[in-house]
Amino acid sequence: MGNTRGWSIAVVSAAAILVALLFVNGAEDGELIGGCAAILALLLVWFLVALPAAEGTPRAYAAAAALIVVSGVGTAIHPGMATIQAIVFPLLWRASRSTRDAVALNALLALSVGVGYFLALGATASAFWQALVVEAISLAGSLAIGFWITRISVESAARERLLGELSATQSRLAAVSRDAGVLSERERLAREIHDTIAQDLTGLVLLAQRTRRELLGGSPTVGETIDLLEESARSALAETRSLVAASAPVSLAEGGIAAALDRLGERFGRETGIAVRIDADAALPLDRDTEVVLLRCAQEGLANVRKHSGAATASVSLRLDGAVVTLVVRDDGRGFDAAAPRVGYGLDGLRDRLALGGGSFHIETSPGTGTALTASLPLVAVSA
Repeated sequence: MGNTRGWSIAVVSAAAILVALLFVNGAEDGELIGGCAAILALLLVWFLVALPAAEGTPRAYAAAAALIVVSGVGTAIHPGMATIQAIVFPLLWRASRSTRDAVALNALLALSVGVGYFLALGATASAFWQALVVEAISLAGSLAIGFWITRISVESAARERLLGELSATQSRLAAVSRDAGVLSERERLAREIHDTIAQDLTGLVLLAQRTRRELLGGSPTVGETIDLLEESARSALAETRSLVAASAPVSLAEGGIAAALDRLGERFGRETGIAVRIDADAALPLDRDTEVVLLRCAQEGLANVRKHSGAATASVSLRLDGAVVTLVVRDDGRGFDAAAPRVGYGLDGLRDRLALGGGSFHIETSPGTGTALTASLPLVAVSA
């Protein structure tokens, strides 16, 4: 209950004041010697017994009992020694394990000093009432201050505990936030890799197979196919560098989304032989994040046309309907059962990517009727 150095200074200061009071009050001979002996006993009990003892231990209570006796005896020797209780009252609070013990020890001290005061004043009726009033006031003051300090101590301990719990909670939240950030980044990278590098590598594989066939068959277009192979490899390399640098796709660097869709459709047609019609307004007021999402949707849609549709033609349209921008990738291929379970990450990743921007994803298809993939984004929510 406070640092021991501060308590020691208080005890020594109180002892010095008590000695001074003995002289000021004219103590002589036996009174002076007895009073000084009581003060010396106070110092010895403090430094040898009370100071090394932990709160609430038997040693601390033994020191408290000794202080109570010393106070009563000292006051009986000279009434001016009653002032000793000014330092002993707080020492008893310090020694106690509980508030109840502190109150009991304070009451015993008041009784001890009161008896000593009564005897020092001559053991008369007047001395009794004087000792009673003085000790009642002293005890009340000690209890009031003790309860106040105890409440402050309890509240401080509670605040310290709450701060510890808050700190632990903040640490847990920080760990959860880091984990969520790592997971979110992994999901983002998975989407980016699937929509860019994986698609480019798929195209490279198909072009390599096409090159093999043309070489074995002696086709005169093998040189053009090799050029496509090199162009696709360079595109994959550029997309990889863009992904590592966390920058916008290379295809959006010049001309925005409309020009990027034109280049995507032209390259797709050269690689697959599927005629692709692009219908996109170059003047659409889209920010870069929106353009990235729409371009990835177009890439995924055409990748599915390449891998699954068996289509002869395809189209990509981009339009603005009020506050919603919509991209539609349509083909005339074989279609599929939209309710059947799907294998792969592409369409689910596309739906997640759109959901991050408050958008939606819809598929219209059935066996033999072709497929239309529609991606919509609220313009206000994604552009600022």
